[in-house]
Amino acid sequence: MQAESDDSGDECSTSPPSGGQGIGARNSEVQSTLRTLGSKVEDLSTCNDLIAKHGSALQRSLSELEGVKLGGDTSDKIRQVTERATLFRITSNAMINACRDFLALAQAHSKRWQKALQAEREQRVRLEETLEQLAKQHNHLERAFRGATVLPASQSSGPGKGDASDDDENEFFDACEDVQEFITIPADPKYHRSLTSPFFLLCDSVPLSSRKRRTRIPDKPNYSLNLWSIMKNCIGKELSKIPMPVNFNEPISMLQRLSEDLEYSELLDRAAKCQSSLEQMCYVAAFTVSSYSTTVHRTGKPFNPLLGETFELDRLQESGYRSLCEQVSHHPPAAAHHVISERGWTLRQEITVASKFRGKYLSIMPLGTIHCIFEKSNNHYTWKKVTTTVHNIIVGKLWIDQSGEIDVINHRTGDRCHLKFAPYSYFSRDVARKVTGVVTDKDGKAHYVLSGTWDEKMECSRVMQSSRGGENGMEGRQKTVYQTLKARELWRKTPLPESAETMYYFSSLALTLNEHEEGVAPTDSRRRPDQRLMEQGMWDEANAEKQRLEEKQRSVRREREREAARLASTAEEGVPQDNYKALWFEHHEDPVTGEPTHIYKGGYWETKEQGNWDICPDIF
Repeated sequence: MQAESDDSGDECSTSPPSGGQGIGARNSEVQSTLRTLGSKVEDLSTCNDLIAKHGSALQRSLSELEGVKLGGDTSDKIRQVTERATLFRITSNAMINACRDFLALAQAHSKRWQKALQAEREQRVRLEETLEQLAKQHNHLERAFRGATVLPASQSSGPGKGDASDDDENEFFDACEDVQEFITIPADPKYHRSLTSPFFLLCDSVPLSSRKRRTRIPDKPNYSLNLWSIMKNCIGKELSKIPMPVNFNEPISMLQRLSEDLEYSELLDRAAKCQSSLEQMCYVAAFTVSSYSTTVHRTGKPFNPLLGETFELDRLQESGYRSLCEQVSHHPPAAAHHVISERGWTLRQEITVASKFRGKYLSIMPLGTIHCIFEKSNNHYTWKKVTTTVHNIIVGKLWIDQSGEIDVINHRTGDRCHLKFAPYSYFSRDVARKVTGVVTDKDGKAHYVLSGTWDEKMECSRVMQSSRGGENGMEGRQKTVYQTLKARELWRKTPLPESAETMYYFSSLALTLNEHEEGVAPTDSRRRPDQRLMEQGMWDEANAEKQRLEEKQRSVRREREREAARLASTAEEGVPQDNYKALWFEHHEDPVTGEPTHIYKGGYWETKEQGNWDICPDIF
């Protein structure tokens, strides 16, 4: 078993174990176990000899006693003892024989196990060589094809809408998972004449004037690197422990990627104006879906933030909000995020990312709760994120899928929206990346049905009547039939900038996130040198700088641990081993969910206005 490093979020040993090392260790363990087993059986055999010897002597003594003329009761007792001694000797012999049989069987099986293990090891080596050769051939064909023609942007990622991929290496989900749980039909025309929904009139927004921000970054260099040579030794490991060169990154940090959730913050602006909490819920649900629209082509890995790294996004002039992220924990990696909008809402979250590389695909599971509070109504919403899966890690074109379920809950009113992100299925006739949802009140009555895709748009239909319909043949469950008004559009994705495919498929917002800004904290992601070098196309220099930063972080952590140990040795009571405290966030128990979380304590924007960053650590 190869020990994993616990030092940094981006380093673990990349050297593969020497040939047969793992198998040899297991064989040695089996042989040691068999030797121990044999020794124990020998002990039992010795005991058996002693039992037989002393048992025979006991029986002789008892036989001699039988010859002595004693009372009737005494003779019966002696006979009973003799019979029991005989049974005990027979049982002991049977036990010894069973142990010898087991040892013989174990030794025979051990030889077969060793042969099987050796065969499996040789087969694994052959498979690795075959896959590596296949990946090289695929890369060569892809380069040759790119040299002959240019692919349309729509063909650059995974399965398209309504397309059925013929790639057998894709991870497909069972067709029955895609069965819709409800059916919608048009409501009676009388409802259309008598009812209108004024909140939909807020859908059209007027773009606000803003300062000029950049619209391009340097094109991504066309450097080739063998992904399999790095990933084959990391199967089953945590993503944060897989050592990745910047060649697989995109030039923004995880803090900046988290800030991209605000790409469509205008949905929360509209929600803040709603008079009805149920209508407000529709916009909040659309906002949760919109945060995934930027991921559809984004197969690059964001930089893992260093402990204490921050990122501010001041869009007060353009969009009315200010956002701050801070990396508050390193193991496990966790980022706290706080957004305050002058348009009547606040957003906060702490996200920890759990991830596993499974060979053909990578699963990314964000852990943590997102909170959105509206100032006017005091409505407090919470929800969690779904699982992101990156497919075709080894062979084929990388593509991303989102799957799972989200419950958006209004803790003040009890309203709820249940959203379902359907996983991609080869057998499904439905549109790809489909999302459906139902908005219900505290009594479970449905008021709105949501439908759309997480990469394009979301629509909302008001429910006028509902009833139980036909049964789902897979499980015998009845589907609910909703009679709805005509669907109205809640959100539509803004097209990507021109030539986005050469700029990591960044959106207009993403292109500005790493733009240099004066006055930001010295811990801000924009000041991270390896990330800046990568953006400029200097990947070799970026890799060297990345290693320097990680070693610096390890040194700081070791010093912090030494200081914690020193304090623990002088204190009457134990002191936590990691005494790191976040700078702008405080650790609390969440008052709504009861979860441990970091909540913004204030002071960042005031410190920025003063221009005094002396309290910030030197992390770069």
